[in-house]
Parts: sequence; C-alpha cells; structure tokens
Amino acid sequence: MSKDRSGSRAAGVLWEGVQRLLAQCPAAEPDGTGGASVVDLGGGTGGLAVRIAALGHRVTVVDPSPDALAALERRSAEAGVTDRVRAVQGDAADLAVLLPEAGADLLLCHGVLEVVEDPLAALRSAHAALRPQGLLSLLVAQWTGAVLARALSGHLAQALELAAGPDHRWGPADPLLRRFDRASATDLTERAGFTVTAVEGTRAFSDLVHSSCAESESDLALLHRLDAEAARSEELLSAAGHLHVHARR
Repeated sequence: MSKDRSGSRAAGVLWEGVQRLLAQCPAAEPDGTGGASVVDLGGGTGGLAVRIAALGHRVTVVDPSPDALAALERRSAEAGVTDRVRAVQGDAADLAVLLPEAGADLLLCHGVLEVVEDPLAALRSAHAALRPQGLLSLLVAQWTGAVLARALSGHLAQALELAAGPDHRWGPADPLLRRFDRASATDLTERAGFTVTAVEGTRAFSDLVHSSCAESESDLALLHRLDAEAARSEELLSAAGHLHVHARR
C-alpha cells in the first residue's frame, strides 16, 4: 500500500466528520451544500478547502506559507473552484486583522495547536472569527495514540519519552511542540469559549496497521470501517492518532 493511498483512507473519517459539521451550518442545506462561509486556518495547500468549495461553500484559507498558498491556488484552478477559494497569508495571531469579526459559519483548525506558541490564544482568535452559534472543527494530535504507534514500530525510547514527557514529545527533533488527549483538548476548547459537542478519533488503526496487511481494496475498506468504528468508541478513542473535536461558539 502506498503512502498516498494510506493517507487518503486515513483522511476518510475526518472528511466524514467535516461533512457532518458543514450540514449543521445555518447556511447549508440538509445535504451539506448551500454556500456556508468557511475559514480553514493553517489549511496549507487546500486538501480540504478545495473539497469543501466543490460542495458549493466559500472557503478562506489562512496559512503563513506563500508556497503552500501558491499550491492551493493551482489546486483550486484545476478543480474549477477558484471563485469560491480565497488564499490569505497569515496565522492564528493575525485573524482579527485578516478576517471580519464573527463572519464565518465554520472554522477548521487542523494541526495548528501542536505548533503555535499559544494554543489558547489561537482558539480565542478562532472563536472571534465565528458567527454566534458558528462551528469549530478542531483536529489535534493525541499523545496516547502516538505512544502506541511508536512502540509498535520498535521506537521504544521515543514511546517512553512521549508517555512521560510534560508536552508528550518524542525528543528534541520532534516537529510538534505538544500533543493532547481528550481531557486537555476539551478543556482548552472550553476555556476559549466554545461548547464541545463531540470528540471523535481519527486514524486509530491506519497509523498502526502495516501496509502489507492492507494492500487490497477490500482490506482498505475494512481498515476504513475500523477507523470509523473507533472514531466514536469510548474504549478505542485513546488509540487514535488524532482527535477531531466538534464545538459550537
């Protein structure tokens, strides 16, 4: 199984969760279409933004990387959604200047809190950018899933460092500044002023199953079903590599 195929399958559960949030937006129709205003904070090259725009929504991608935004514009053009995707260079600290206050129906904050200097400030900026009753899609790396993945891959010292360290990093070269668990992710979201409505796991099995065990389309489909089952299982949530927090302003 190639990395691209694995990544695509792993992202399936997350995409399904994002679609459910889109369907709850006031501007959206019951089928998830209808032109909601979406902000993708740290959206990079637009892997999700272009898919959301293809459903008829308007998406503003805020990202600090000019290269990533250039790739986003190319991807938007190839998908024929340039009229519904806007690229803005900046980060969470700039939202108050870059975006109108209380203007978004849904804000995606995926893979951001692990790398910013002040996660709480980033979430408060996201809160201010949303309309009253607007929705937050928050994706964070979970340390318990990372411990399991490192241990099963034979990196026992890194697994121990992840489990015991205060920020749950596997060492000085770890690209993430911190990882979360359900309690810490929920607490941080609520401290920023949100009401958490659901916490789902993503990539519970996709990060653990060796590629040789999921080479066929039927095996990949089963892997996706396992991830989907684990996404909402209290017992399996801690195995997930990431947590998808759904919240309302």
